[in-house]
Amino acid sequence: MRFSAVVVVWVIVVFALSLSFATLLLAECEVERRPLEAAPLLTRHLGKDCTAQQRDAQAVTAAELLAAFKSGKGVDLSGVVITGDLMLDELPLVSVPTLDVLSPRVQDAIQKQHLRQVRVISGPILIRNSLVRGRVATNLKEGYLVVKGPVIMTGTTFERSMDLSHAAFVESVDFSEAVLLREGFFIGALFSQTARFEKTAFGVHSRFHKAVFGEAVTFLRAGFNGLAEFLEVTFEKEASFSRTYFKLGTGFSGSRFLGGLDFSEALFEREAFFLFTVFEGDAYFRRTTFRSLADFTDAEFKGVNDFAKVFFQVEPRFIRTKGSGASQSPGGLHDPRFLYGIAAALLIFTVCFVLFLRKG
Repeated sequence: MRFSAVVVVWVIVVFALSLSFATLLLAECEVERRPLEAAPLLTRHLGKDCTAQQRDAQAVTAAELLAAFKSGKGVDLSGVVITGDLMLDELPLVSVPTLDVLSPRVQDAIQKQHLRQVRVISGPILIRNSLVRGRVATNLKEGYLVVKGPVIMTGTTFERSMDLSHAAFVESVDFSEAVLLREGFFIGALFSQTARFEKTAFGVHSRFHKAVFGEAVTFLRAGFNGLAEFLEVTFEKEASFSRTYFKLGTGFSGSRFLGGLDFSEALFEREAFFLFTVFEGDAYFRRTTFRSLADFTDAEFKGVNDFAKVFFQVEPRFIRTKGSGASQSPGGLHDPRFLYGIAAALLIFTVCFVLFLRKG
């Protein structure tokens, strides 16, 4: 009897400890959620201590996101898992005259295409430090999906393709430190305000064909692990690709850089094409490394072009390339004028030293 009693007590103790431990684990996973009906945003925040299982249990579905967008609201998600495919062409068409006042760039783009209807996401899209398991796509070949609020995807991983082609972003866009494991398409996208892709990891194929960046854009320390296409892209203000890594073929052919451009310390592992590219502002390629062909055929430099200390492993092509004649000389210790001054000083010192020895 005493043995049975001890066993019973021990089982009770173990069960109590297990229950306490499970309660503690659940308590460590902080969850903030607001139902869509009672808030302007679909909100779900999971704390950093939540386990993968707990995040799966609190997963947000693509259907929930689509419902929020259809109701004219936005989303505010952090640390969550998003399941299912989000097909944004399922949003209803909205008559252009009924839209609120948009930015002049978006209005002009809509008028140029003579659009009478567009799809709209009214609220902000805030998805930070999350995991998107399904596809995201506009599925648009023409027209626009107008996103009226800011878009912040910082630290979020996209396991499958993300296609935001023909999206017109009225506010700022930030994909800094996001990870795109598959395709990342922004074909014909319009960025009205600043765009940030700092330390963004792009996957097997990235396309910005005919995109327009109306304000400053930065790809500082981004990594393109697949094909990178920036064909016929318009950069109206400053563009930074400083310390950016391009693993496979890269194309900027037909693009126009209307503001300053910075490619300093960028690395191109494979071919880089700048055919018919126009550099209206100053273009800096200082310390850039080209491990394969760099082709600037028919490109035009209208401002300062700085190729100081560029490493070309293969002879570059500058066929019919036009330049303003203004090239930036490397400053500091690498400035030729500084080096010539040192050489002259050494020569004078040597002559004086020899004369001194002869007199001695």
